[in-house]
Amino acid sequence: MAIDFSFPPEIDALRLKMRDFVTEVVRPAEALVAEREGDRRFLVKSIIEMRVAAHDWGLWLPHMPAEYGGMGLGHVAMAAVSAEAAKSAFGPYAVNAQAPDEGNMHTLLHWATDVQKEKYLRPLCNGVARSCFAMTEPEVAGSDPTLIQTRAVLDGDSWVVNGHKWFISGASGAKFAILIARTEEDPEIPQAANSAFLVDLPSTGWNVVRDVLTMAGHHNHAEIRIENLRIPRENIIGSRGQGHLLGQARLGPARLAHCMRWIGQAEVALDMMVDRALKRFAHGSLLSEKQGIQWLIADSTMELYQCKLMVLHAAYKIDRGEDFRSEVSMTKHFVANSLGRIVDRAIQVHGALGYSLDTPLARMSQQARWARFADGADEVHQWRIAQRTIDAYKRDSSTRAATGDLPL
Repeated sequence: MAIDFSFPPEIDALRLKMRDFVTEVVRPAEALVAEREGDRRFLVKSIIEMRVAAHDWGLWLPHMPAEYGGMGLGHVAMAAVSAEAAKSAFGPYAVNAQAPDEGNMHTLLHWATDVQKEKYLRPLCNGVARSCFAMTEPEVAGSDPTLIQTRAVLDGDSWVVNGHKWFISGASGAKFAILIARTEEDPEIPQAANSAFLVDLPSTGWNVVRDVLTMAGHHNHAEIRIENLRIPRENIIGSRGQGHLLGQARLGPARLAHCMRWIGQAEVALDMMVDRALKRFAHGSLLSEKQGIQWLIADSTMELYQCKLMVLHAAYKIDRGEDFRSEVSMTKHFVANSLGRIVDRAIQVHGALGYSLDTPLARMSQQARWARFADGADEVHQWRIAQRTIDAYKRDSSTRAATGDLPL
């Protein structure tokens, strides 16, 4: 039988090694950072120490090839290690596999010139630089990049850019940005209007207005005004009009990488839910013996099982070079919603304690709400899923191709 739901021994060993690393290195550091909340120097020092430890443990840069100092893992293997790393908020940062840098590394690896790779990709892989991806704009729907209004006009050996961006994660402190801007006024198709550029930061004309305050607090989601920013002509990535193509190629695997990390968070929440139920006594019995609580546990267990299967199948399709768009879209929608529901149930089982900041659940809930519109809102994914299902039926008189094209 070709279907095997186990990992090769070396990947399973790596998964367990990542679990031990998070337990022995990352969580203790995370606890110390929490004790000194607001002390940015201590935060940076702690991340550096965790990264040194990741090198020592052989867990540095799991998603990139060996020539850039990475471990060369495919997407299925990354699902195994990312879910473990994300059981702590600092896990992905410790191994240099955090968003948005992870997605930008893949983008540069596949789209950048050799010169661009040496200047931008290698420092990112070495952990001595951070980056951001500047696409979303306040004036137009972020889920439709064909509406982008930021303009780049060629002027001699430079592109002159003017525009407005926001929710650009990681922009403050980034050494460079991948910027999406409109370069073509009358393209054959709307998706060929934008191009992608590498912007050295800081640069004159790139003005960080503020860190947009969210329901989860300050998390370096910058609003940026771009005024007569000059970018060297050679800093275009790919060709003119390929910005949309590059963005979609980046976002597909990046969406799945988010899902891998969300599975780790959901598993933490479920573990906490069961642990609380086994220890809390009320009205004559433990919570774990009450049917209402058992239903919350059962629903969460079933959803987490579905999440894991969907992520593994989508990762499998990416590794095989197959069209993965539909599977990733369905996975992103389902995992994002499941994360919110599982964390919410865990809070309910913990009662007032879960609502407090004495456990990580309240902050996890704030972050989980963001998942339903990050990298594509729920409704956009549902719309595209429906389109692909209808198209499959029109083509094949069957919806099979739209439901994973599995051998069932």
